[in-house]
Amino acid sequence: MTLTPRDMDLKIDEHFSFEASDDIDGVLQTLSEDVEHDVVGWPFGPSHGRNAARAFYAATFSDLSESSVKCIRRLYGDGFLVDESLWRGRAPGRPFGLEGRNRPLEFRLLHVVEFNDDGDIKRENVWLDLAAIMQQLPRD
Repeated sequence: MTLTPRDMDLKIDEHFSFEASDDIDGVLQTLSEDVEHDVVGWPFGPSHGRNAARAFYAATFSDLSESSVKCIRRLYGDGFLVDESLWRGRAPGRPFGLEGRNRPLEFRLLHVVEFNDDGDIKRENVWLDLAAIMQQLPRD
């Protein structure tokens, strides 16, 4: 099965929608059973499998709130997409080890997402603008 850009858009938009509502089970259902989940800089490194990815989402959803993701651009290839987005929300917890103090936060994200033949996300590689996060959540 060849995925079209529209197919990929539907899956990644569904994924982002579950993230925006802090729905861990929903997010995990967009991933393949054997997903490789890699958020660059995450102290525990890449994870493999849905259950292993759960820890990242549980931590992130307690550290960040009121999230919205605005797509800036997407590039498509055979079974993959690259998504550049802008994340906006609040930081009530300790995102990326920094004290959020419920301050507003905005940063760019780059997702490299590969899909399996069923249209599920089989690899999610995420790069975020940590310099922008550190500037907005300085250590006092």
